[in-house]
Amino acid sequence: MAVRHFTRVSDLTSEELTSLLELARATKAEPGRFEGALHGQSVACIFEKPSTRTRVSFAAAAARLGATPIALSPQELQVGRGESIADTARSLSGYVSAIVIRTFAQETVDELARHATVPVINALSDLHHPCQALADLLTIDEELGGLAGRKLAFLGDGGDNVAHSLLEAGALAGLDVTIGCSPLYEPDRDILAGARALARSTGAELTVVHDPGLAVAQADAVYADVWASMGEEAEHETRVAALAPFEVTAELMALAKPHAVFLHCLPAKRDEEVSAEVIDGPRSVVWHESANRLPTEEALLVLLTEARIPA
Repeated sequence: MAVRHFTRVSDLTSEELTSLLELARATKAEPGRFEGALHGQSVACIFEKPSTRTRVSFAAAAARLGATPIALSPQELQVGRGESIADTARSLSGYVSAIVIRTFAQETVDELARHATVPVINALSDLHHPCQALADLLTIDEELGGLAGRKLAFLGDGGDNVAHSLLEAGALAGLDVTIGCSPLYEPDRDILAGARALARSTGAELTVVHDPGLAVAQADAVYADVWASMGEEAEHETRVAALAPFEVTAELMALAKPHAVFLHCLPAKRDEEVSAEVIDGPRSVVWHESANRLPTEEALLVLLTEARIPA
């Protein structure tokens, strides 16, 4: 059988996404049931970017399944001396059961997946943050009691990797997603078009608007991310000027539904993309969301490696 990779959310079908979220609920409710599913195996975790949540959650997920996580930086691999991604993928495939990578270019993830003979998981790239989107879906489902027909509003940089993954996740889950952004920072056209094509089967509505109030109106969940990601620091002032109207404030949250929750993938810059009043307030579920990285990544490892779950 062909090796399954997770380079972006749309690598899954709607049915597989549903099954994965169900499995995540099970790993969360009965963690002991999955101990030993990857006993004696190893997971390579390549980090080209600094990480808190991704690094710790994947290490913990692997350990809970009985696998040994091996954290690697480019300086610890021969890629730092010019070895090709293809050769690295072939070599690592002989030692581990899965390869997790957090990198800059999506092309690096795709190249690794083309040559690896074990599952490759995109833990973040410049275009996609699919593991975060899985945790987001689980959190929204747990907080609101369902995904289909709900509305998620993402405010800020529409070309953000989180925004891209939320579009694909919403399309597969039947979750309406509205991107509220400056005309200067819209989603990638191809990613948006692909997500809309996927949404035809679920009925999810994926829209892009330039009015923050319109984006948030009647939303069940409101999402923000930093305006300048790693590698974009030189653009910080330009981005702040363009995206300032999209800061999630208490006034904007008041336009959402009364039960609406606030999400953020973290790390956050308080009083920039979100006010301290919102992220530290009663409608914020960011710590629940952060914790959900663990069960969703555990479920992802089980699904992709086809691990045997002990009876």
